[in-house]
Amino acid sequence: MQTLYVELGDRRYPIFIGSKLNAQELLEPYIHGHQVMVVTNTTVAPLYLDHYVAALEASGKTVHTCILSDGEKYKDIEHLNLIFDALLEAGFNRDCTVLALGGGVIGDMAGFASASFQRGVYFVQVPTTLLSQVDSSVGGKTGINHPLGKNMIGAFQQPQVVLADMSQLSTLPPRELSAGLAEVIKYALLGDVEFLDWLEQHMEALVAGDETVLATAVYKSCAHKARIVASDEKEQGDRALLNLGHTFGHAIESYLGYGEWLHGEAVATGMVMAADLSFRMGWISESDLERTKKIILRANLPIVCPKIPLEEFLAYMAHDKKVLNGQLRLVLMKKLGQAVITRDFDVELMKQVIVANQH
Repeated sequence: MQTLYVELGDRRYPIFIGSKLNAQELLEPYIHGHQVMVVTNTTVAPLYLDHYVAALEASGKTVHTCILSDGEKYKDIEHLNLIFDALLEAGFNRDCTVLALGGGVIGDMAGFASASFQRGVYFVQVPTTLLSQVDSSVGGKTGINHPLGKNMIGAFQQPQVVLADMSQLSTLPPRELSAGLAEVIKYALLGDVEFLDWLEQHMEALVAGDETVLATAVYKSCAHKARIVASDEKEQGDRALLNLGHTFGHAIESYLGYGEWLHGEAVATGMVMAADLSFRMGWISESDLERTKKIILRANLPIVCPKIPLEEFLAYMAHDKKVLNGQLRLVLMKKLGQAVITRDFDVELMKQVIVANQH
């Protein structure tokens, strides 16, 4: 097992990374009070819910469960209310803990519920997908989707602990594993070209689900995110770099309908668009652009999206959280491994990029 810490002063918390982790031993010191609400979904519950309920009950906790439908399309206020219903019906108090057992949707919704219930209760993350292990479980971003924009309603709510168990990735469908690899590739493209070299050497093993190699990828990715979050928790500056590919990607997700494309698939194509715009602006070379496309394709991810009318694509981009004072900001690459947040881009070139990367 490897341990990382997100350094946030008195809110410092660990990320435990390994295979077949001892849930009772690792979670018990970080669960305050006696009441625990485990929020999961219909896919994860049959696989892992009993294991975690038993571990928590062995620590003397009173455990209730809330099982939601599985999918991005259920990440809305209606299903968020089901968590509040479960908490209220169980008579939970302000010392309770909400534990998220699942992927990014469950983590975001359970986290938002914990931030809102009685104005804030304790929160624990047990991410069961690669995407949630390397990205959404770390850093405290929580929320739900709105028909006009992804993740536009939410709160910052840091967990007490993150438990990333590689053995749980063995039950992931290949498509979900690849979606997680999009976020892993993101860390390499935005800030670590040596990590990109490593990914190119190990991509086949990652796609095949090798637990040892996956643990290294999760550790390296979380280390990048933990460092950025510690310096910019509320995304006032450099944390926005973590959105490489996301402004384009969120537009794809929103237009197609949440869940039609997985988040990682949309981000993958979004990163190609960001790289293409960086190339057309003269910041990266054509070989850098091709290298970006190649590593994404090797992860079994798309590099072009379905046809989306340009005006509608732009309208969804205008609802992005990085719009500041009416101006869209993009995360682009000055070179591979060096991303920047900028308003300094040619809008016409951006339009050309959007059109060129569709089929």
